[in-house]
Amino acid sequence: MKIAFIGLGHMGSGMAANLVKAGHEVRAFDISTEAVAQAVAAGAVVASSVTDACRDAEAVVTMLPAGQHVVSVYSQVFDAVPQTAILIDCSTIDVATAREVATQADAKGFAMVDAPVSGGVAGAQAGTLTFMCGGTAEAFARAEVVLNPMGKAVIHAGAAGAGQAAKICNNMLLAITMIGTCEAFALAEKLGLNDQVFFDIASKASGQNWSMTAYCPVPGPVPSSPANRDYQPGFASALMLKDLTLAMQAAAQANADTPLGAKAHALYDAICAQGHAGQDFSYMIERIRRGA
Repeated sequence: MKIAFIGLGHMGSGMAANLVKAGHEVRAFDISTEAVAQAVAAGAVVASSVTDACRDAEAVVTMLPAGQHVVSVYSQVFDAVPQTAILIDCSTIDVATAREVATQADAKGFAMVDAPVSGGVAGAQAGTLTFMCGGTAEAFARAEVVLNPMGKAVIHAGAAGAGQAAKICNNMLLAITMIGTCEAFALAEKLGLNDQVFFDIASKASGQNWSMTAYCPVPGPVPSSPANRDYQPGFASALMLKDLTLAMQAAAQANADTPLGAKAHALYDAICAQGHAGQDFSYMIERIRRGA
């Protein structure tokens, strides 16, 4: 299949490489020449523009920073890609913008899904992402074929925008559980418990959660966690703050009470303001240890 891939950052480069490995012809475009060079090294074909990438494409995959970039890119995609192509936006953006772009696509006769991901850079490179998809059943079925080589799970969440809704709810929960896990480890340390001993107990007790067992915020218990690499991401605190901001915006629009989500947003906002935006979101343990 001929696939246009637009947006080759930390996530997009690994995703595009896995599409190449699956035997697809990938035409890659990004404003960063370094990002494009990495994609070409992985077997993709360089495209000079969005229009060039979309020429004769059977599918378009985008992985972009924010809603305004998605709106801008798809205004070009709609004019450049064959109407038979399936459009797949894997960016994490606000629900309203995702629905707006999907409505535009539908008006122009295109099938489109919003398909944000969970799994971080490691998942993008390993092809083990989870895709949360919003769109019609027909569009999802077509998108699933493209997404499968990049993920371990491709799930239809509902109508347009449902993928984005699932993503921000999931990441709000992730932020809350990470903060709780960090608080527990910090308290255990102050009470004289060894990190490994506390992990061995809590990971097999009712406090067990993904932030502990798969992404432990202290060095040692989970060798693959960023805590063992001086909190190099992984999933940067700035990206967690972005997702929490989207969650808080959605909560306000839906009149939903999210007190722990709001607190998590405030804590990650503080970490980023203190110069740690580029460190993994599990760096929260250092903020908890220091106190306010």
